[in-house]
Amino acid sequence: MIAGMAVLAVLTVMLIVRSIVLGRGYHADVDASEPAIDVQLLDVNPYSRPGIESNGITGVVIHYTANPGSTAQENRDYFNGLQFSHETSASSNFVVGLDGEIIQCVPTWEVAYASNDRNYDTVSIEACHPGEDGKFTGETYQSLVQLTAWLCVKFDLTQDDVIRHYDITGKDCPRYFVENEDAWQTFKEDVGNAISKTSG
Repeated sequence: MIAGMAVLAVLTVMLIVRSIVLGRGYHADVDASEPAIDVQLLDVNPYSRPGIESNGITGVVIHYTANPGSTAQENRDYFNGLQFSHETSASSNFVVGLDGEIIQCVPTWEVAYASNDRNYDTVSIEACHPGEDGKFTGETYQSLVQLTAWLCVKFDLTQDDVIRHYDITGKDCPRYFVENEDAWQTFKEDVGNAISKTSG
């Protein structure tokens, strides 16, 4: 009994140390191959998919949905519904769900309404999250790294071309990566490692 508790205590400490070393629990060991993508393009409309061709992709912008517990499908359907509600202009090229599913809403060669002044030269990714802190599930994180790395390879970019919405406007988005700089740096390293596995 005591020996079992001692082993459990050691394992717990090891997991805590590992989570600190790997950026507050995040780490992905993936490559930059094309992930499974559910293509559900939005209807062309002035509020979420204007149908405007981009100026050429020079970066990938990471966002969080700011809608805790919502799914990729719900966020995609919200974007598509803006053509009827007219409540705002918003969209993203991709949404990554809580279980790691990826839905494409806008083609990569078209403008999405996500990144303000960078809408015309970036691809945007919205990521779902379970809580107010904006921390992603492990499944979301894995898919986010692979999708980002694949887009970097597709557009001949590096991890240095991956930015946060925060880096453009100062907005608290994606919240967890804004409030935890070490987790953001780990994400970029994971993306770089994934690119290296594919290009090497």
